[in-house]
Amino acid sequence: MVSQTSASGHLPGYPPAPVDPGQLAEALRPFGESRMLPRAAYTDPAVFEWERRNFLGGGWMCVARGAQLPAPGAQLAVDIGSGGMLLTRAGDGMVHAFANTCRHRGHELLPCGSSATGKAIVCPYHNWAYELSGELRGAPGFRDAPGFDPAAWPLRQVPAVEWHGLVFIDGSGGAAGPLPLAALGEIVAPYEPERLVTVAEHSYDAAANWKILTENYHECYHCPAIHPELCRVSPPRSGENYASSGSWIGGWMSLRDGAATMSLDGHSDGVPLRGLSEEELRTVAYVAVFPNVLLSLHPDYVMTHRLVPLAADRTLIECTWAFAPEALERPGFDPAYAVDFWDLTNRQDWAACESVQRGLTSPLASPGPMAPDEDAVYAFVTTVARGYLGHRVTELLEPAAR
Repeated sequence: MVSQTSASGHLPGYPPAPVDPGQLAEALRPFGESRMLPRAAYTDPAVFEWERRNFLGGGWMCVARGAQLPAPGAQLAVDIGSGGMLLTRAGDGMVHAFANTCRHRGHELLPCGSSATGKAIVCPYHNWAYELSGELRGAPGFRDAPGFDPAAWPLRQVPAVEWHGLVFIDGSGGAAGPLPLAALGEIVAPYEPERLVTVAEHSYDAAANWKILTENYHECYHCPAIHPELCRVSPPRSGENYASSGSWIGGWMSLRDGAATMSLDGHSDGVPLRGLSEEELRTVAYVAVFPNVLLSLHPDYVMTHRLVPLAADRTLIECTWAFAPEALERPGFDPAYAVDFWDLTNRQDWAACESVQRGLTSPLASPGPMAPDEDAVYAFVTTVARGYLGHRVTELLEPAAR
């Protein structure tokens, strides 16, 4: 689809969110002077509904892993917050995304969360059938119907991109422009996530706003207090943040001497990912793709968190661990060294985030300042605040102040 632009050449923005502009101005002050987002950003159902329509359903959003559509004919139904979508992998290997609604009477083509395999998409209500690329293939009883043109009734399609093993769709139908991750792709490419094999998956149901989870991910200021295991293998104040555009934010941290990766004792039961530099073999990169992906790049595995916001105070987290194919071929390979470490760390994080959520329910809660180590949190907060004021997050921005 052709991206829509305004007369000035800029991508169209969002409608303003129901958030106090004065409090957003405080969040947008220079780093060191600014405040966190207002309390309503984390607790108000009206703000969450705005986010569902705009941040989650009105632009690029990760909805699946490419491995969930393993071969031509694969079909997967997902919920993007503003309605159901149907993903397919067509015969040419390309991924397509459609509104999960039959053009006849609106029946779901697949129940949300389910998958199927077939040479066509078939509505279970009246057996209307569609090609995997969306064209109407057959409509029982309409063959000789006067004036009926099958070409006029394809599935409603939205842009879809498979990027390093992740599937993104633009729920706006093209208004968000191209996927703005070229600079991040240069960081991610050496790890070859699309080549790796997912061997472990955990789902977590956190009683916290999705933004609290992302803010927590963006700083290790909290690590000495709640992550003693992490601090033993990675210095909490090591590393730097990347200059980023607003559509993604992140940085890297070092491994301690003697540690090969992030595990409870620093050892690795996998193999180093091929093609990594000496520096990449001694660091772990943590990047968040707005709005709902947290990508952790290790010397020997890639961990991905996909956030599925369910309510202002509830988020489903789908966490996966992927390793090199060569690691799986090693006798006795067990991913537990990585999975157990991060399952423990994840649960420590979710407990802290849930406590933040409970604290913010107090009517006396007010936006606090950010510590010098929370510059990546500042980049995220200002990205959200600009979005609330109508600026499209996926538009390329100048790097936030450091």
